[in-house]
Amino acid sequence: MSRTVSSWILSSARNSIVLQGRGRLYSICIPNRHSIKWKLVFSRAPFYPAGSCSLDNIFSLQRAFRHTSTEEEQLSFQLSPSQINDILRAGELSHKILALNGKNASSVLRFESNQLASNTPIEDRRSAATCLQTKGMMFGVFDGHAGSACAQAVSERLLHYIAISLMSRQTLEEIELAVECMKPILPILQWHKHPNDVEYRGITPQYFENLRVYWQHLLDLDAELGFSLEEAMTCAFKRLDSDISLEVQAPQENELMRNIALQVAFSGATACVAHVDGVHLHVANTGDCRAVLGVHEKDGTWSALPLTRDHNAFDETEIRRLKREHPRSEEKTLFVNDRLLGILMPSRAFGDVQLKWSKELQHSVLENSCDVEALNIYQYVPPNYHTPPYLTAEPEVTYHKLRGKDKFLVIASDGLWEMLSNEKVVKLVGEHLTELSVQKPQLAFQKPVNLGYMHSLLLQRKTRGIASLDQNIATHLIRHAIGSNEYGEVDQEKLAAMLTLPEDLVRMYRDDITITVVYFNSETIENYYRNN
Repeated sequence: MSRTVSSWILSSARNSIVLQGRGRLYSICIPNRHSIKWKLVFSRAPFYPAGSCSLDNIFSLQRAFRHTSTEEEQLSFQLSPSQINDILRAGELSHKILALNGKNASSVLRFESNQLASNTPIEDRRSAATCLQTKGMMFGVFDGHAGSACAQAVSERLLHYIAISLMSRQTLEEIELAVECMKPILPILQWHKHPNDVEYRGITPQYFENLRVYWQHLLDLDAELGFSLEEAMTCAFKRLDSDISLEVQAPQENELMRNIALQVAFSGATACVAHVDGVHLHVANTGDCRAVLGVHEKDGTWSALPLTRDHNAFDETEIRRLKREHPRSEEKTLFVNDRLLGILMPSRAFGDVQLKWSKELQHSVLENSCDVEALNIYQYVPPNYHTPPYLTAEPEVTYHKLRGKDKFLVIASDGLWEMLSNEKVVKLVGEHLTELSVQKPQLAFQKPVNLGYMHSLLLQRKTRGIASLDQNIATHLIRHAIGSNEYGEVDQEKLAAMLTLPEDLVRMYRDDITITVVYFNSETIENYYRNN
């Protein structure tokens, strides 16, 4: 990014009357000539319980180089390469699946993940876990809006709800008996977390009690066969969203838990969760996160196979669904300016009770709460709000049977997909994967060796891209997403500028980005087909 472009960014921020942002319309822009202020309609400020880790600490390194306002007198978009790397790699997470008896029996070889904040603090969340009482692994990406509270809660709870839904009746009975006898219960999940991932430690007991009510409900169903995986994921999504809604309506003496429940319910989150068990891949999606499969074709090229579709006003299927669920008189007001009721980009999400509850229920809950304004929660009923609910957390579940040529799965929030196409993402990952699989070749010297010959060999090595700047593929994708120029090459000046944009300007140019890339074990997958 040239200095001229950098100057244009500042000029546009300081003088523009209307700013067109990329994010959810959960804020109303109140502009004047010299400053940009945002009045929050719903919930933005996170409320962290005592003993929890603040996201300001997690992303302090990323924020250290960012300006807080375009009104600062001295603004610089310059960063050294090492500073850029430090910022981009702060949220890196990688995990390799351990081999069993010298052989890797899992179809998942490893996964790599990273995040880059745009909002302060970041509103995205991620989860990864191995199921201990059933088979498989789960990976989730959660894109919050109107604050991070809902995404935080869903990232902690949803995988547990799915795991419970998949358990046999016998296992559920054993867990319930252990709780009744006040004995330790069987571990449900083995989490794979970044050391700084936030956790609401203070509210965990309440979440556990509601999870217990859920498995008691499953026991009451008296269904010996249990759920299919698609049914389990659908039921888990819907049940958790229902619990989020009921928790804020229930009487609560603990003010801390009451405040968290309010912020969770009045913020929102989209979610994309993948469950991998052998060759069986299920992806459940609610909203506009996305999962794309990287396929290595026989001719050596890479192709992208989307396993989700974005639930928003640009999807004809979603438009038809909402029209079926509401009177014909509302057809023209369901989507306004490509947003649900003119408010929200995704048409499916957790939380967001403002688009699910009746006006009367919203008023009752907020009237009986403490100082909700201190939590930045305000009652706002959009125009043409007649037949709620307008929003659902019910996921769309896709099944795919893995093949030997299916090499990886990319799950990411829309902050990535706004910048890069499915095909570009798969190409970047595929090329990175190929590069890592090729050992650095020994330079074959011809005698006599001269300077020109050495220069030629070094150029060949450079053009093959032997050494990648990033070992973590998610970091590699983020670098390209925010730093690529019109030729698809990473521009260091543009990259530095995108990382140092002031907090009151950055959302005009990029959203929070969260990426998890799951690599599959082709040998295990091919062995499955040989043995079957």
